[in-house]
Amino acid sequence: MTSLPLTPVLVGPTAVGKTAVVAAWAEREPITAVSADARQVYRGLDIGTAKPSAALRARVPHLGLDVVEPGERYSAGRFARDAAQWLGQIGDTGRQPVVVGGTGLYVRALAEGLFHEPPLDLARRDQLRAWTADLTPARLAHWAARLDRRFAGGGRQRAGRAVEVALLTGRGLSWWQEHARATGAMRPWYIQLTLPRDALHRRIAQRVDEMLTAGLVDEVRRVLAAGVAPHAPGLDGVGYRETAAMLAGRLPERELRDAIVVATRRYAKRQETWFRNQLRGGSGSGMRDAGGVWTLDASEPPESLAARIVERWQEVTHPASRISHPAQ
Repeated sequence: MTSLPLTPVLVGPTAVGKTAVVAAWAEREPITAVSADARQVYRGLDIGTAKPSAALRARVPHLGLDVVEPGERYSAGRFARDAAQWLGQIGDTGRQPVVVGGTGLYVRALAEGLFHEPPLDLARRDQLRAWTADLTPARLAHWAARLDRRFAGGGRQRAGRAVEVALLTGRGLSWWQEHARATGAMRPWYIQLTLPRDALHRRIAQRVDEMLTAGLVDEVRRVLAAGVAPHAPGLDGVGYRETAAMLAGRLPERELRDAIVVATRRYAKRQETWFRNQLRGGSGSGMRDAGGVWTLDASEPPESLAARIVERWQEVTHPASRISHPAQ
């Protein structure tokens, strides 16, 4: 059996500085980034998802961006299948793939695999989707928890998926994940960026201000005008749902900025909790082994972080090159 490739995976909460590190990393070696971000897959949702700039994307190839239209579901399983192909394509180019993102389930799906999807009656599934589309996010989450006692949340799309699987197969999504797991497409070498809480909160506030200045409200207005429902996949994310609520008159405009900041802080906290509890291989100030987790303080300049990452990556992948040969 062929060993899966060891692949660096840069993770951390929103606004921690992952994109800046990727930009600095690309100055040191030819890399291609694979975005593991459940929001950046949507075309036209650029400002609120903090997609890499056009200038950076022109310099550093990125895959996993602009994959589907707003309103279309894009699951972790689909990401894992797509990303496995992207990793193979990158390997053929001779560039180094780097998985980058804050969506933990996407990262885990690619690294460990997800369950083989059970057969579903397509007609009944469509009927269920029509029904769940009329439910509020809170009501949909309520039904997901009723049908799968181990449902851990994760947004409207994941709640809808939990309802579908439970009603169409007779077993909860968590059961299928536990009993029918597939294999992953890579061996992850995790680099986890962290920041003290106050510093992360300052970066979040700064990012929200930049998004609003860049035209987040107009971006949401354009998508809604194109016929996308306010609670559709893509628009149900942080920043978009608050903006949609403001445009609908449910949130005063003067409260929009603070509402997005608060929601983003909560989202970042959930990301940090997920990475702390779910990443395999241990954590700490140094990487224990290949496949472990190396935690770095993102307070350092991106250039310094990139230099350390590249040096450690060379140690991991080419250990023999660091051993001095005896004199002949």
